[in-house]
Order: sequence, then C-alpha cells, then structure tokens
Amino acid sequence: MKIVIINQARMTSTRLPGKVLKQVLGKTLLEYQIERLRRVKLVDQIVVATTTNDTDQPIIDLCNRLSISYYRGSEDDVLARYHGAAIAYQADVGVRVTSDCPLIDPKVIDHVIQFYIDAYPKYDYVSNCLERTYPRGMDTEVFAFSALDQAFHQAKAQSDREHVTPFIYRRPDRYHLGKVTYYRRIKNHRWTVDMPEDFELIKKIIESLYPKNPEFSLEDCLELLSQHPEWILINKNVDQK
Repeated sequence: MKIVIINQARMTSTRLPGKVLKQVLGKTLLEYQIERLRRVKLVDQIVVATTTNDTDQPIIDLCNRLSISYYRGSEDDVLARYHGAAIAYQADVGVRVTSDCPLIDPKVIDHVIQFYIDAYPKYDYVSNCLERTYPRGMDTEVFAFSALDQAFHQAKAQSDREHVTPFIYRRPDRYHLGKVTYYRRIKNHRWTVDMPEDFELIKKIIESLYPKNPEFSLEDCLELLSQHPEWILINKNVDQK
C-alpha cells in the first residue's frame, strides 16, 4: 500500500486570512507542521493540496523551497481537490490532516495509521476524532482510496464536498469505521488555528518549547500548559467552525 499524507492548505481562511503562513520565531506555521509531518514513519509521501487561486502561490513557493509535493485544485470542492491529489500521487491509503494544526504530533499520526494497518482490511476509515478524546489540532483520518473514490463520485451535499470525509463516516451501515482514542480525555485543549486567539496560544507554545526541543510532543504541550494553566483561557471561547 502506498500511504500518502494529504494536507489541505489555503490562504483565504475567512476568520484568519493567511494563517498558514503566519510566522513564529521566523518560521511559518506551515513549515512547523511540515517539519513534524516529515517525522511520521509510516507514510510514503507528503502532499500539500492547495487551490488554483493566485492567492495560494505563496504556499506553492514554500512547497518548492522545502521540496514538498503539491497539488492544486478547487477551493470550494475540497473533496475533488483531495481526490485529485490522491490520484496524482497514486495513494492507496490517504491520511488527511489540515494545515491549521501546526502542533500535530507525528507519533499520534503513526498511531492512527498503525491501527489501520494492524486491522487491514477490516476498516475503510479510521480516525482519532470520531470519538473526541485528543485535543483539537491532533485530528488524523486514515482511509482507503476506494472509500474516497466512492465519496467523490457519489457525494452531492455541499457539506460532503467541503469537508472531504463526512460522506464516509456518516454512513456506518456502509463503511467500516475505526475509532482511535487517547488513554484519557483531553479534548478541552484547542491547538488548532482559526482565530487570532488560537494563534496567540500556538505562538506561546512554540516559543516555549521549540528552541529547546524542536521535536516536542503532545505530552510536552500538556506539561507546558499544566505549568501555565492561564494560557488555556486564551482561546477558550473560540467556537469551532
């Protein structure tokens, strides 16, 4: 099986435009994320799936500078963009992450992939967000290309086209779904970037951890926030879009 991480990224976020290229310590959030994705052991390739908009050219420039594969497709039909990327890079298994998660832990991604591999071919779709126990910002979905292909050809609802995987995970009668959970519930933490408050928190975490340990983990983030519990309040009131 060829396992490919396909990472959605665009500049035209409605709530925080250009968020993926916002900088901390002289490096963009997307660079931090790609650096972490490169430490995932169980994937064959990383692809950034962006749009054909001129506004997303800076993302392509960054991919070229970092020697990362990319694919350009529709801004609004993200399912089509994702499906096109999977075909272009011959993915048998897709690993979906999004570029607003710069702290995503490569060990978490490997854990979800390993769960899929160990049970293969039992599951069509496996994720750690069907039952949310991990913080937002660690979301990882792993699924067979065959399921993605069916979704691409059959999904009609706008929500299914915009968010890629709902067509699959909302049909447990049709697809075999697998849940990956953390050993305790820490879903109250929000480490994704959608609003200025989110960026403020992520900036504090990176500035605190990265200089001493560029490979900091989920557990390192938890330890840091236990030392600074007031930081959790920074984006506590942000609603998930």
